[in-house]
Amino acid sequence: MKGINHLLFSVSNLENSIDFYEKVFDAKLLVKGNTIAYFDLNGIWLALNEEKDIPRNDIHYSYTHIAFSIEEQEYEHFLSKFQNLKVNILPGRNRDEKDRKSIYFTDPDGHKFELHTGTLEDRLTYYKEEKKHMNFYT
Repeated sequence: MKGINHLLFSVSNLENSIDFYEKVFDAKLLVKGNTIAYFDLNGIWLALNEEKDIPRNDIHYSYTHIAFSIEEQEYEHFLSKFQNLKVNILPGRNRDEKDRKSIYFTDPDGHKFELHTGTLEDRLTYYKEEKKHMNFYT
């Protein structure tokens, strides 16, 4: 495998979701059909596929999400932007400041996202210091 090819999300209303991804992620709309849209999200191919008749409630119980990196100094900017756009911001989990900051939020269909100021190295260093029960393989 060479890496991620694209991300696709099933959406209940294509127009609402196009508006969300353009405003929240600053994604550039590349093409739009009757039930599909493709974006460039900072070099990531993002696709939306409208599927009106599937249940969407169970996703709210999952911690599954996609996280994007932001710089520490961008945290307040994004939080303010999301509040102004009335994005559904989720209460984050309790975290130690060594684990950096995160903003969790959903799109109109409940897909969860995170903007995180830390790196994998930050997380592993924190766990090595604070989570003595964990095994590390490096």
